[in-house]
Amino acid sequence: MASNAKITTKNPSKKVVAKKAVAKASKKAPAKKAPAKKLVASKATAKKVVAKKAPAKKTPMVTAAQKVAAEKKARALAAQKAKKDRESKAKAAAQKALARQKGLDAAKAKKDREAKARLAAKEKAAELKARALAATKAKKEREAKAKIAAKEREVARKAREKAAVEAKKQREIDAKRKAIEAEKLRKLREIERRDAEERKRQERREAEEKKRVEALERKMHSRPYAEDAEFLDELRQLLTETREATRAQIAVSESQADEMLVDRERLEYDDEDGSSVASDIQRDQLKEFATALRLKVDEIDVALARLDDGSYGRCDECFEPISQPRLRAQLPVFTCVSCRASV
Repeated sequence: MASNAKITTKNPSKKVVAKKAVAKASKKAPAKKAPAKKLVASKATAKKVVAKKAPAKKTPMVTAAQKVAAEKKARALAAQKAKKDRESKAKAAAQKALARQKGLDAAKAKKDREAKARLAAKEKAAELKARALAATKAKKEREAKAKIAAKEREVARKAREKAAVEAKKQREIDAKRKAIEAEKLRKLREIERRDAEERKRQERREAEEKKRVEALERKMHSRPYAEDAEFLDELRQLLTETREATRAQIAVSESQADEMLVDRERLEYDDEDGSSVASDIQRDQLKEFATALRLKVDEIDVALARLDDGSYGRCDECFEPISQPRLRAQLPVFTCVSCRASV
């Protein structure tokens, strides 16, 4: 019982298959033994047979070992039958495959023969075409060679004509080149002659410029009235007096400007007539005048310094001596009348 339970629990499908196989076997077995006439028996006879077989069920109970043996036998029979079915199916499939393969081999052989025939026909056609192409190609090659030979002859003729023309041109070019070289040589000699003349003129100009620069240098460092000490003393005295007078004017202008500034502060709140504005303008004018006088004092200092080294009286532009009347009339003065007029 335990083994039976294990079989049923582990693989219940096998038990079902075994039962089906047993049922089939039980159904088929009587069919083989019973004659064909019993199948066509009457209903009464069938009832009697059933009635007779019914008491056969009252057999003693089958033991568990017998059931297991029956099941094993049923399974063996089912496996055998399944194996036979598989073998018969495999055999039928093999036969079908063999037949199919034979048909395929026949069709393939037929196709191969047809392909060979087509290939042979193609090869023959290709050979004929190749021959025709070879003949055409040979003809074209002969024609091409003939054309090439004609072209070569034409090219050679043209080359000879071209060579003759080029030789003529070369002769003309040589003649022109010789004429050009002769003209270049003539021009070169003319240029050399002109260059020599230009060099001479340049040397003269340089010598004159050198003389002019030297003269200018002498003028720049000249002391026109260095030997006239009396005149220089007179100028020094005039410049000193002018300097003192100018400084006095500066002091007067600044004092007047300061007084105006004080008056402006007094009149800051009483400016109905606008006198404060006029006072401011006048004070500015006095300041400007004082500034101009200071510049004059500075110029007088420069003139006194030049008197000390003897260069006063020389024009700062042309370095020529300034006339004595101009030096006496305008204190101080650093340019002559002509240079002052051209400024």
